[in-house]
Amino acid sequence: MEDVKSTYTMGKELGRGQFGVTHLCTLKSTGQQFACKTLSKRKLHNKEDIEDVRREVQIMYHLAGQPNIVELKEVFEDKHSVHLVMELCAGGELFDRIISKGQYTERAAASLLRTIVQIVHTCHSMGVIHRDLKPENFLLLNKEEDAPLKATDFGLSVFFKQGEIFRDIVGSAYYIAPEVLKKKYGPEVDIWSIGVMLYILLCGTPPFWAESEHGIFKAILEGPIDLSSDPWPHISDGAKDLVKKMLCKDPQKRLTAFQVLNHPWIKEDGEAPDVPLDNAVLGKLKQFRAMNQFKKAALRVIAGCLSEEEIRGLKEMFKRMDTDNSGTITLEELKQGLLSEQGTKLSEAEVKQLMEAADADGNGTIDYDEFITATMQLNRMDKEEHLYTAFQFFDKDNSGFITREELEQALKEKGLYNGKEIKDIIDDADADNDGNIDYQEFVAMMNKGNPDANPKKRRDLEF
Repeated sequence: MEDVKSTYTMGKELGRGQFGVTHLCTLKSTGQQFACKTLSKRKLHNKEDIEDVRREVQIMYHLAGQPNIVELKEVFEDKHSVHLVMELCAGGELFDRIISKGQYTERAAASLLRTIVQIVHTCHSMGVIHRDLKPENFLLLNKEEDAPLKATDFGLSVFFKQGEIFRDIVGSAYYIAPEVLKKKYGPEVDIWSIGVMLYILLCGTPPFWAESEHGIFKAILEGPIDLSSDPWPHISDGAKDLVKKMLCKDPQKRLTAFQVLNHPWIKEDGEAPDVPLDNAVLGKLKQFRAMNQFKKAALRVIAGCLSEEEIRGLKEMFKRMDTDNSGTITLEELKQGLLSEQGTKLSEAEVKQLMEAADADGNGTIDYDEFITATMQLNRMDKEEHLYTAFQFFDKDNSGFITREELEQALKEKGLYNGKEIKDIIDDADADNDGNIDYQEFVAMMNKGNPDANPKKRRDLEF
């Protein structure tokens, strides 16, 4: 594996945490700047610490390409450290911006909260609990006034299944939900943490405060929420209602991310989601449905090249949907899986279409390989070596281009053959009309309709 220093120049320190330090780093080949979080192996004392780092990488790969989540670019490992190279958020912490403003207007707070809750909705719908949501873990992409917000630091995050119970006490004192302290909790803890952030946004102080950590925990477990002293008399009833419902001590009665997004106070400035948000899986299945068979077959080859780290999250998602553990997802399981916590309203016909799109061999169920292929991030496409491997799969005689016969043979092999579509595929991809598809044409076809793709050669980016 390449050494991080041969690819990047390390710069100034940006921050430090329990296990490591984050530095500014510059990609030598392009001058582009990133953040590099270096975790010292010496500080990873036991198996659990190592597992936590591995899980952080898996979760970041799993959430890659989702808006408002810091992108993991690549991972390096050497004798002493693990280096995570990530998108650089040069705008600093959300907290600093809030402090410099003094106090947010309700309208600004509602708009900010909407973004934060959408991030949590995405994480939960993809089977991830963040477990350490606080203003310091929301960074601004740049210094502009309207800079996009990015959630970061997935070091304490976990994959979860519906109904699973967690018992370890993690998080930052002011933001910890009461049920975490009772060692029995699930995804609802993230909503509590954001409720605390909303309280701070509106009045400038945390709802549960004491001189010691023990005192804070006591206040969280026993204390009432003060919504009467200054400035609360000047704050709208809608804001107070939402704070109460997010800081409800009973996690079963607390609002879900989806319900928060549909709360009247969040919706006030007209932008709120009247339609249920498309959850992440649904979005990916819809994109997949729109692809031609050639692209689907290529994705299937690429899915086979992905590392365990990259697909761990999808594997967990498959297990969550496959409720009877049969190893396949039925139409009913897909419907339940997309409905369960997403509040996604889908007609029977739509679920059927998604099912048919993912079910490559047409046997009426989605197996593990089919699921990974259909839900795999399209942003895996700009990995040069994956695209090249897929191209070689089709180019049976290594001539450097794919002929009609080769395409037919490869699609038959993958169980995706459709005689009617072959001519259209070739016409569509064959830019120079010579009847064959060369590598450049193949890359262009794979990247078409994929907003994140960068068709330039990417030898320098290996994940």
